[in-house]
Amino acid sequence: MSTTPIPAALVKDLRDRTGAGMMDCKRALSETGGDLDEAATLLRKQGLAAAAKRSGREANEGTIASYIHQGGRLGVLVEVNCETDFVARTDRFQQFARDVALNVAAMNPLYVSADDVPAEYTQREREVYAEQASDKPENARERIVEGKMAKHLAEICLLEQPFFRDATEKKQRTMEELRAETSSELGENITVRRFTVYRLGE
Repeated sequence: MSTTPIPAALVKDLRDRTGAGMMDCKRALSETGGDLDEAATLLRKQGLAAAAKRSGREANEGTIASYIHQGGRLGVLVEVNCETDFVARTDRFQQFARDVALNVAAMNPLYVSADDVPAEYTQREREVYAEQASDKPENARERIVEGKMAKHLAEICLLEQPFFRDATEKKQRTMEELRAETSSELGENITVRRFTVYRLGE
């Protein structure tokens, strides 16, 4: 895996080409040393690019799933969408929706994806990381800031977080990878639209 910082423009090029998520594009470019063609091939192999091509299709059906934890002290509601009512009723889709609700309860994300994070928030975080890296060599600062930003987004964005049920597995998928797998299996655009967390007394 390359340790060279990946330029944002290159990430955007790969995203425009494949339709895959920002963090997936960044990871693919990092793993392929910044080679755009190899990164696109890697994403296709992972099934993310194929699933992302469906993202332009309307997903107005779906379900609202819930998860209640800690003896009724914590509750989660999630809206997960697909294209048809037929798919919405399948066990596979319903299981994915329940897994999303469980992951929200377990990992406490703030946003669905990195695309939902307000620009002001990311700018403020970058400024903090830049200040923390101010004593480092100038040519290393950008890499440090980008690395910390990517790690932070992976902590606060649902789709970038690890899938809770994979904790005991050798390879832990992200929720985005699980979403892409589900989309590929069901042949429809599957999206996580929103979630709400309720804590007793808050």
